[in-house]
Amino acid sequence: MIECLWGLKTIAFLDVWSIEHLLSGISVGKIVSSLHQRIYTNLLGSDRSLIRTSYFDLIGVLFLAYFWETTEHYLETGLMGSAVSNWFQGIEFWGNRLITDPLVLVIGYYLGQHFPFLVIYARLASCVWLIIHIFVFPHSMYLHTLFQ
Repeated sequence: MIECLWGLKTIAFLDVWSIEHLLSGISVGKIVSSLHQRIYTNLLGSDRSLIRTSYFDLIGVLFLAYFWETTEHYLETGLMGSAVSNWFQGIEFWGNRLITDPLVLVIGYYLGQHFPFLVIYARLASCVWLIIHIFVFPHSMYLHTLFQ
């Protein structure tokens, strides 16, 4: 049962990359929020605090989440070559791709909104995570297999 909740990305709803999705949600959520603030102030000439804009932020975060999941799917299937698809270690489980990864990104967005001091730490941790997992580890599921 636990393998269905936490495990390899090909069979589980959550995997080690869910940590990166949470960190990305904090960072991307701040970027989307700042972009919307600039649009409301410069183009519409209104104060963002007077308008319920969290819906627009949420739509932006979900758009980016599903855009990345679509791109990731094509990378996993070998669109960029066998070396890239081998690094991804298989096709991600549909529940992970369509439900939990975007949900974790949205949770990260809300964490970043309620605790703005987390944004810089999340960005640093996300950069370190990506550098280690892309350039040091041999494949995307290496950390999971290391502690299994």
